[in-house]
Amino acid sequence: MPTVAILAGGLSHERDVSLRSGRRVATALRDRGLSVSVLDVDAGLIPALDRLRPDVVWPLVHGSTGEDGSLQDLLNLLGLPYVGTVAAGCRLASNKPVAKAVLRSAGLPTPDYAAFPQSLFREVGAQAVLNAVEARLEVPLVVKPASGGSALGVSLVESRDQLPDAMVSCFAYGDVALVETAVTGTEVAVSVVDLGEGPRALPAVEIVTEGPYDYDARYNAGRSEYFVPARLDEAQTRTVSDLAVAVHTTLGLRHLSRTDMVLDAGGTAWFLDVNVAPGMTETSLFPQAAQAAGDVDDIYVGIVRAAAVAAHG
Repeated sequence: MPTVAILAGGLSHERDVSLRSGRRVATALRDRGLSVSVLDVDAGLIPALDRLRPDVVWPLVHGSTGEDGSLQDLLNLLGLPYVGTVAAGCRLASNKPVAKAVLRSAGLPTPDYAAFPQSLFREVGAQAVLNAVEARLEVPLVVKPASGGSALGVSLVESRDQLPDAMVSCFAYGDVALVETAVTGTEVAVSVVDLGEGPRALPAVEIVTEGPYDYDARYNAGRSEYFVPARLDEAQTRTVSDLAVAVHTTLGLRHLSRTDMVLDAGGTAWFLDVNVAPGMTETSLFPQAAQAAGDVDDIYVGIVRAAAVAAHG
């Protein structure tokens, strides 16, 4: 049984979610007999990893350094095998405009969008940029940071007068804003795992919530209702599953991912976002899908073993 070091915490806005994810995965792995240490991403991390020399590291740091490839680069330098996508794939997936561009070039559907750094607003004038957005993209719109997760800094813009405040809220969480056309339909999350036999989709999770599926709706029990598997027919289920696997494959992801999408009334599944370090809290979507697929603990152990086998043969 491989020894595991789980990395959780860090200094991003999603620190609390990361700590909760780390504790839950650690408990699940310990219940199956694995030796697990949970380490924060701070000045003591490298000495702790040098002392432990775990068989596998599982990064569960959400946002910023946890998903932008930098933590994976560090683990490569330290010679430590890890769960999840390699650095290059993390960089593609964590930058939402880049991920959308790559997937659109591969023929996968994603809503129309534009991305602007905060510096552009200063250089050419905020109103000029907003006028261009309004002329090209019709409301309703979604404004979100180009990186990061947990719906932090995300706003639904239902009228043009809401756009300036949405941009200000977005820039509080990142330097680049992604503005995309809002798609209406069934909100679905599809997780993908690859335990060494190729990527496969877990049961889709349908999300129903009053108002936006924001940070509070994601992590406070009772705010949202989940249907697992999603209330879809066979063709719809195949559509959303195929999209998630195609995203995982096209972006070069590894071991696990979660793709968020909207299935419209015409049967098209629209890519919104992909997570290379999906949340593992009590209300998170990956654990719900894994539980519906069988035993969530088995899947966690399978992910660790796949990482260990790939590294050590």
